[in-house]
Amino acid sequence: MESVKAFQAYKFALDPNDRQRRKLASHCGAARFTFNWGLALVSSRLQARRRDGTSDVPWSLAALRREWNRSKGGVAPWWAENSKEAYSSGLDALARALKNFAASRSGQRAGGNVGFPRRRRRRARQESCRFTTGGVRILESGNHVHLPRLRAIRTHENTAKLARLLNDGRARILSATISCAANRWYVSFGCEVDRDCGRLARPEAVIGIDVGITNLAVLSTGEVIPNSRFLQHSLRRLRRACRHLSRSTLGSHRREAAKRRVGRIHARVRNQRTDRLHKLTTTLAKEYGTVVVEHLRLAGIKRNRRLARALADTGMAQIRRQLSYKARWYGSRLVTADPFYPSSKTCSQCGCVKAKLSLSERTFTCELCGLILDRDYNAALNLARLVEPVTGSAPETLTARGGERKTEASASAAAYEAGTEQPTVVGISSEPIGLTGGRSRVGTRIQLESER
Repeated sequence: MESVKAFQAYKFALDPNDRQRRKLASHCGAARFTFNWGLALVSSRLQARRRDGTSDVPWSLAALRREWNRSKGGVAPWWAENSKEAYSSGLDALARALKNFAASRSGQRAGGNVGFPRRRRRRARQESCRFTTGGVRILESGNHVHLPRLRAIRTHENTAKLARLLNDGRARILSATISCAANRWYVSFGCEVDRDCGRLARPEAVIGIDVGITNLAVLSTGEVIPNSRFLQHSLRRLRRACRHLSRSTLGSHRREAAKRRVGRIHARVRNQRTDRLHKLTTTLAKEYGTVVVEHLRLAGIKRNRRLARALADTGMAQIRRQLSYKARWYGSRLVTADPFYPSSKTCSQCGCVKAKLSLSERTFTCELCGLILDRDYNAALNLARLVEPVTGSAPETLTARGGERKTEASASAAAYEAGTEQPTVVGISSEPIGLTGGRSRVGTRIQLESER
């Protein structure tokens, strides 16, 4: 049985006592303190450089550590109370933020613009602290973990699965991150694991997945995965909890209790959504040899205020992200369609591409061949036909992009969707079409006016 080396996180809920809770909060506070201290130092050095042009600005993690070791006795005389990893965690976060800012300014980083780091405030974000060295291990009792300076902490869940991998030499702990969400503490172990790929249930099968708001996913097999709308079902309780929070007095104990109540509702919704998505993606990656998904640009869609909350409630972006690494885990293949591929506008029977298809039209009707089909099911069929079934499985992740990786019909449709071509359908011909996987089959191809 083949194995693959993967980087995987194992997250456990902690059950600390009061003393351990204070120590956990102290380590997270130390990380926040060093982040703010280093940010103030960098800002002051940048201002001094503007004046004299010679001041040295500590920009990397090594430079920030040197400055901290020279100054920690004066700025933080209590530094010995916490592990050195707590202070290194804050400086590492600052160094990463500065690196992303510089890369964004120079155009070396993809995505939106990254601004200059801002000061971290208490309770304004999720508290966390990362350990990379020291006594990070799983204890043999099966329900305790050991962290530097925090010693043994009890866990709510059993840690035997990770302990067996560590004892067998199939896993190695690289880091441990403690975090607090909804007044509950967690520890996440980042590990390097040798995973067995196993055998796929249908290694030669290809499945297309069309995600949406009404239904979470529509598969090319005809199966419909409904959207559970966990946030929508919790809005009544969330509104009531937010009203209690807004009416409480600042600094009071009741306000802290109201904050915890709101946090628990959000945490429950997040856990329900995560559980649903993980079960779906694991089933797909274990069963099918090739999975085809769309590369959606959700940032632009979320600008629509009427769709933003419903879109965020689905978590559809997590489907492609989770499949990207689970495909490697289980030995399947992930193919990502081009963002401009018109899967909804293309007829799955004859290949004709519609000029317009509004969101309100839930049924696809082809004016050329007369096909009448559900819009999402039609898109899933088009995605599945981007590739040809392959014998065996490939652990890599592919992108259905470029002429040699697409059918000619899909390439023409993508160009039309992007606005680079304006095709006029003048006929349909049946001829071999080259597809991903090194095979050919008889299919339909759109004949464009420019090809006559």
